[in-house]
Amino acid sequence: METIRQILEKKGNQIHSVSPDTTVYDALKLMADKNIGAVLVLEGQKLCGIMSERDYARKIALLSKFSKEVPVKEIMSSEVICIDPDQTIINTQAIMIQKRIRHLPVMDKGDLVGLVSIGDIVNAVLDDNKFVIDQLHTYIKGVPAPGKE
Repeated sequence: METIRQILEKKGNQIHSVSPDTTVYDALKLMADKNIGAVLVLEGQKLCGIMSERDYARKIALLSKFSKEVPVKEIMSSEVICIDPDQTIINTQAIMIQKRIRHLPVMDKGDLVGLVSIGDIVNAVLDDNKFVIDQLHTYIKGVPAPGKE
């Protein structure tokens, strides 16, 4: 089974972040520009939170606050669950489902090395399932799966 480290090797470990004092509006603009659903909140090199589209919807939009006036630190989730890069995809998927979260920072020996989303995990599971199906097809039929000749 694939690990988070392998996902990061494929997709890259680029991290998009803002400071706690960044306005929610500027954080949303970054998220829109990068087509991402969350940004990490860093104070220097230290992870202090994560802000997601869900945080914006529930803590700004529904409360009729102005995103250009509110700093990220007022709406971010400060209790951030992190995972190790050697974590399996299945274990990561279970954490995301149980905790109802869509983004997990990846920490390696205290250093922030990436971020994985539920989309990354679903794609990895689908890739793994496809590999198993192809292998079973080859085993049963004695020939490669269609399109694999």
